[in-house]
Amino acid sequence: MPKENIILSMSFDFALEVIKKCKPLQENREYILSKQLIRSGTSVGANIREAQNAVSKKDFIHKLSISQKECDESIYWIELLYQAEYLNNQDYFSLKKEAESLLKILKSIIITTRQNMKTAIHH
Repeated sequence: MPKENIILSMSFDFALEVIKKCKPLQENREYILSKQLIRSGTSVGANIREAQNAVSKKDFIHKLSISQKECDESIYWIELLYQAEYLNNQDYFSLKKEAESLLKILKSIIITTRQNMKTAIHH
């Protein structure tokens, strides 16, 4: 049985949560900020999935780096929506915690992959 890919699962769950939290905002006619969050929040997982089919380690790092940027951008939109009083405390802290966890894991994978590439070159 194949091992579950945690980062793929987490990023998919994050994208779903973003969509669910933004849906009521859009029903209340807040389109611009929530649309930005949906775009960046769903892009995180899409780029992680693309990285799974990378043609090289360099390509893998590139796709994960895009995902990392999208994740950080999502945190920006989450904070902005909260400060503008579109997100309540619970939704804000929940989304932000998920995004920060993803960001930490992405950074760790990128650093580890770079280190492994350097080690492979020197051996």
